[in-house]
Amino acid sequence: MEKQAGTFLTAEWRYLAMVNYRVDPSLLASYVPPGTELDAWNGIAYLSIVGFLFQDTRVKGFAIPLHREFEEVNLRFYVRRLGPEGWRRGVAFIREIVPRRAIALIARAVYGEPYLALPMRHRIDLDPRTGSLEDGGAVEYGWRTSAGWNTLQVVTTGAAEPLREGSEEEFITEHYWGYTARRGGSAEYRVEHPPWRVWQSDRASVEVDVEAIYGPEFVEPLSAPLHSAFVAEGSPVRVNAGARM
Repeated sequence: MEKQAGTFLTAEWRYLAMVNYRVDPSLLASYVPPGTELDAWNGIAYLSIVGFLFQDTRVKGFAIPLHREFEEVNLRFYVRRLGPEGWRRGVAFIREIVPRRAIALIARAVYGEPYLALPMRHRIDLDPRTGSLEDGGAVEYGWRTSAGWNTLQVVTTGAAEPLREGSEEEFITEHYWGYTARRGGSAEYRVEHPPWRVWQSDRASVEVDVEAIYGPEFVEPLSAPLHSAFVAEGSPVRVNAGARM
């Protein structure tokens, strides 16, 4: 068994708004970190825009003032790598947006991830009686560029339910490794959390300056209709330090 790196970060990830696009695998070929391969669900390659909240964030056990609670929005796709115990299903990122420059600098230095710091905001409709996301409530994340605000919004329907085995939602959420290309190879890190409950959605929208934030090659695929959207409840998470593969 490979030796795993120790814990770098602990936090809670909450109210993960996930919108998903079906894409041609060739679009992602040049972004696949060395040593991994594209992962697919029923033969479908996915790009996902994911917005969520970091809460009670601690780096190596220490809480950093003004950096404990913040938003993140990322554009990600799905890869896998064959490890000693079997397939390690993971994610790789095109872009990750956070609101504080220090967070972006640390993440780039430790993980080599493509972080960008921009002003951000969020809105989450919670039932005041239960403190839970209500049926028909919206989860919305925004990030501002020089051209104005970009937004990701998912409106829920029904109650949160456990993941169904073999479902698209399980495929999207149950990736417990992160991979990033580094000079001379790739880095790998493990993310630990329990399975999440999810709210379904039949109404979601994305308004984003795709070319400016993600690059011209993503304009066409991210201008297509959404394939699916849902909100994951989230949980406490533990992110291990990255290690070269």
